[in-house]
Amino acid sequence: MTKHGYETGRLNLPFVGISTFGKRPYVEDWTTIAADVAVMGAPFDFGTQFRAGARFGPRAVREASTLFSFGHAGAYDHEDDATYLPESVRIVDIGDADIVHTDTEQSHANIEAGVRAMLKAGALPVVIGGDHSVNIPCIRAFDDQGPIHILQIDAHLDFVDVRHGVRHGHGNPMRRAAETGYVSGITALGIRNVSSTAKDGYDAARAMGDDILSVRQVRKLGTEGVLARIPKGARIYVTIDIDGFCPSIAPGTGTPSHGGFLYYEVLEILQGVAKNHDVVGIDLVEVAPDYDPSGATQILAAQVLLNFLGFIFHARAQKAD
Repeated sequence: MTKHGYETGRLNLPFVGISTFGKRPYVEDWTTIAADVAVMGAPFDFGTQFRAGARFGPRAVREASTLFSFGHAGAYDHEDDATYLPESVRIVDIGDADIVHTDTEQSHANIEAGVRAMLKAGALPVVIGGDHSVNIPCIRAFDDQGPIHILQIDAHLDFVDVRHGVRHGHGNPMRRAAETGYVSGITALGIRNVSSTAKDGYDAARAMGDDILSVRQVRKLGTEGVLARIPKGARIYVTIDIDGFCPSIAPGTGTPSHGGFLYYEVLEILQGVAKNHDVVGIDLVEVAPDYDPSGATQILAAQVLLNFLGFIFHARAQKAD
């Protein structure tokens, strides 16, 4: 079939066809992944403590991503004078990890298996949640990848140890990550207001290498000041909770918290991270589309992911030249 494009082949408009991420090829057999980026859904929300619904996040973000997939060769940004995500950047969608209802451990194990398959193939893993507990199996999959530093964008610290016997809910992932021997530290941005983590959790987080900044503190430091706090040379895993953004632009989430980031505040930090560091993994979580009839939240999520991937591979290409 002739390649999709403006002049030849099928026009393939956003509302046409199958909603894989960015309308990229679907790879069902995880032993045959051959790509620079592999995207997987993790439609798990049994870790939520309030409003469920993030299980529908991967499907919604995929559909929203078609808005930015017109079939032409990359996306030109006139501010940066750069074309992002040209055809040379191979992106595939490997579908969803299998979720077993009410079984957290098996569901998490299936998510971990997907991330391991992506890493084995040499692809940058991108996981769309699901609640933030899906970060736990994602980080587990990096146990043989060398040290990583986590950049967390979030309203909540998510550093609860154990609460009523729960160790693997959406309030626990950063604590579980900090306990590993290969997560060298965490930079947490956007933490604010009433949090699911009590003071002892904050004390433990700082003692275990967590640098915590609120939205107001990030704004006071500015982009360059924030980037300077991330250890030089660190390999970065980025976890983005959509509630890190202000609910005025991202209401579709289970635990919204006012006073969050606006779009460019996050985008400029991600662009700086892509320029300065090797990004080794990404997850974006807590999109619960039923709480946002406008669809703006999932569009924001898709736009952030596609822009961030563009920054990462543009920076890699420049370093290779």
